[in-house]
Amino acid sequence: MKKPYSIRGSCKRLVIACFFLVVPVFTYSQTAQAIEELLDTQAVNMQQAAWLVLEAANLSGPAGIISQAEAFRYAVEQQWLPANAEPNSRIRLDRFSLLVMRAFDMRGGIFYSIFGNPHYAYRELVYRNVILGRADPGMAVSGYELLYVVNRILAFQEADLL
Repeated sequence: MKKPYSIRGSCKRLVIACFFLVVPVFTYSQTAQAIEELLDTQAVNMQQAAWLVLEAANLSGPAGIISQAEAFRYAVEQQWLPANAEPNSRIRLDRFSLLVMRAFDMRGGIFYSIFGNPHYAYRELVYRNVILGRADPGMAVSGYELLYVVNRILAFQEADLL
């Protein structure tokens, strides 16, 4: 015998369906808002840089979204950032280059392979035309430059040029 149609059962299904449709939209809007804030930033801090690079490199874990503090802590544990780094201190272009190269597991030239320090990571990214124009390894990274470099890395990876 067939069970009669229940309004309560269909309401529950509707609420569950709406929940699963709304949650992803909320998480994407948080990410979009964070990227908008990054674009307006004149000097990105280490915490912000670690968060964006880990998200772009798909190292954010199974949940997909991690906080900036967790990303910073992970980058320090992996020695991609110095152990004495302050999360809110501005990140220099050479430190950012090292973070990018290690997070994306990029191979470098002979000096980067031997020393693996920020200076040679910066030089490697300049050589590969990821960092363009006049740049100084000690300069602060703006939000625009941060997104530009990460975008170039992702584009080169997709084209399999790195």
